[in-house]
Amino acid sequence: MNIIVGPKLKFALIGAFLGILVFIGGFFEFTNRIPRQKPANIAKADAIVVLTGGKSRVIDALKLLAEKKGSRLLISGVHQTTSLKSLRKIAPSQSALLDCCVDLDKAARNTIGNAAETATWVSSNKFKSLIVVTSSYHMPRGLAELKGVLPKVTLTAYPVFVTSVPVSRWWTNPGTARLLFSEYVKYLETLIRLSLSKT
Repeated sequence: MNIIVGPKLKFALIGAFLGILVFIGGFFEFTNRIPRQKPANIAKADAIVVLTGGKSRVIDALKLLAEKKGSRLLISGVHQTTSLKSLRKIAPSQSALLDCCVDLDKAARNTIGNAAETATWVSSNKFKSLIVVTSSYHMPRGLAELKGVLPKVTLTAYPVFVTSVPVSRWWTNPGTARLLFSEYVKYLETLIRLSLSKT
């Protein structure tokens, strides 16, 4: 039985196939954009923001603050019960810094919220440059959200790595591959939303 495909359907099928190829190609480009290592030496900025999601992110951000890479630190998206006192338990050596130079944002519930609360904090402190601390795989989306609300602020990435998410060889780990694919979809949604908001 011969199936006759009309020109409209043919073009639709070709378009769908090309769309799938672009989508898959975009995913591989996205994975190539994910940082593979921490910067050997990061330039000083006015302040530091860490988009929470793990203890290692906070520890790295406090280390940067101790190294005077920024004058103040915002920990964005902490749990309602989190306090400076509870943070001393994970970073006892940074007690003095926690008292003088750290602000907690308990309002943000996602990356969009992180960006909104960070923008308010930056504006109130008149900061012009920020070091952004978050997981390596989350960095593209985090930077995109922050650039959307802070177009005139210089953003420097400081990626955090965990052994459970081997981004350098993500294709060998099904769990990491699924995580990166999910992050890629969220990243595309972010780019589309930010693009539409400018029109």
